[in-house]
Amino acid sequence: QVQLVESGGGSVEAGGSLRLSCAASGYTYTFRYMAWFRQAPGKEREGVAALNKYGVTTYTESVKGRFTISGGNAKNTLYLQMNSLKPEDTAMYYCAAEPFRYAFLDTAQYTYWGQGTQVTVSS
Repeated sequence: QVQLVESGGGSVEAGGSLRLSCAASGYTYTFRYMAWFRQAPGKEREGVAALNKYGVTTYTESVKGRFTISGGNAKNTLYLQMNSLKPEDTAMYYCAAEPFRYAFLDTAQYTYWGQGTQVTVSS
């Protein structure tokens, strides 16, 4: 059974930084895609950043230059370094993983999801 566990969320002031972590278990091989999504109250879940097994990254426009997605030394671990945070970055952040499809930032293409970690940015 595949499980994704996120950590690292919290409350920061605008301009601050946070680093999210995601640890996956229960899957022997390397996921084709892993990604971070976020969902603010009353809004749809949106893709933030994705990383494929070849190291290629994809970012949504609003976080380019501020967020960095990376993989860990351990297989199927994922990080999101978030700098210059803004109040509009406030959301529940979810880790997602997909074994086979070219998922990029498409919510519908991901098979496995974590429970989420809250990020709150105050002005």
